[in-house]
Amino acid sequence: MHKTLIVTNDFPPRPGGIQAFVHNMAVRQPAGSVVVYASTWKDGREVAEFDAAQPFRVIRDRTRMMVPTPRVTRRAAEILRAEGCTSVWFGAAAPLGLMAPALRRAGAERLLGMTHGHEAAWAQLPVSAQLLRRIGAGTDVLTYLGEYTRSRIARAVGPDAARRMTQLPPGVDESTFRPDSGGDAVRARLGLSERPVVVCVSRLVPRKGQDTLIRALPRVLAAQPDAVLLIVGGGPYRAELEKLVDTVGVRSSVVFTGAVPWAELPAHYGAGDVFAMPCRTRRGGLDVEGLGIVYLEASATGLPVVAGDSGGAPDAVREGETGYVVPGTGGEQLLAERLVRLLGDEGLRREMGEAGRKWVHAAWRWDMLAERLTGLLRER
Repeated sequence: MHKTLIVTNDFPPRPGGIQAFVHNMAVRQPAGSVVVYASTWKDGREVAEFDAAQPFRVIRDRTRMMVPTPRVTRRAAEILRAEGCTSVWFGAAAPLGLMAPALRRAGAERLLGMTHGHEAAWAQLPVSAQLLRRIGAGTDVLTYLGEYTRSRIARAVGPDAARRMTQLPPGVDESTFRPDSGGDAVRARLGLSERPVVVCVSRLVPRKGQDTLIRALPRVLAAQPDAVLLIVGGGPYRAELEKLVDTVGVRSSVVFTGAVPWAELPAHYGAGDVFAMPCRTRRGGLDVEGLGIVYLEASATGLPVVAGDSGGAPDAVREGETGYVVPGTGGEQLLAERLVRLLGDEGLRREMGEAGRKWVHAAWRWDMLAERLTGLLRER
């Protein structure tokens, strides 16, 4: 049987988007076809129980942050040979893809590197761009999330590696994210049953644009006085957002849930009438949205979406069909106009929500994307 070694620093139960991406792809590969070599993240029962529940072997390195040191590279080569793997899949191409030449010498016939948003940032800095070029030369294929990340990474890796790039974004489980996900119960519990709800599901960090939503809220309330902004998630920016709510004077119209268990996220999407996350690019393009899977999860739930224009976020929206894209910086007025229009037009919300769910089914299903990855790992 063809067998793949997954080398990744990003793997559950460590939380995060790349972790979920790699894991969802891994569990959908043919039985017995993968083995995972991952960082430890932290000691304890949580990691051990998670690993034991997986349908494949998980080998943990002692380090909590896996980088391509000589020791890690040697260990990866040992596992490759011991497990009889003929291909290698780097959960994040940068920096682990730097191990590619050594693993090819150890017997790997096919090497694939997944790229995410951070590689697009690497491409803008001279030293890290040179490392990306080495990674592109050492691997057989690099994947990309969407056109934004492809264009940035392609310039760094050079024409030969760019020709071997192929799109492989994360997917959406439409059986989990669906219109009847339990949103009514969440609304009732939070006392929002009779109110128009704009929901934002994301980590609370400046790039995601929750502050822009708060600043736009007075304009929304002028047209929809009962509207409420439901901010779902935790993160280091919460204290600043709480202060901003009081400064703007919209305390009665904003609800913070804090961090929510993953199993409860679909219901929290479903608690909204509209999904909005006006993300923005920061730090001269180094802090940028790679794709924005939350928009697609909201679409699968049947919501129209309003996205910011940071990086690859527009790749997750069909403008005017599944939602709208607004400027992530200085876009409060247009954001408010889009929200007012959607909150005031139930037919438009339903039309966009249905279009979004159809698009997810046609182009963003996990099973379809995992099958694409299986093919990429077996090409010669």
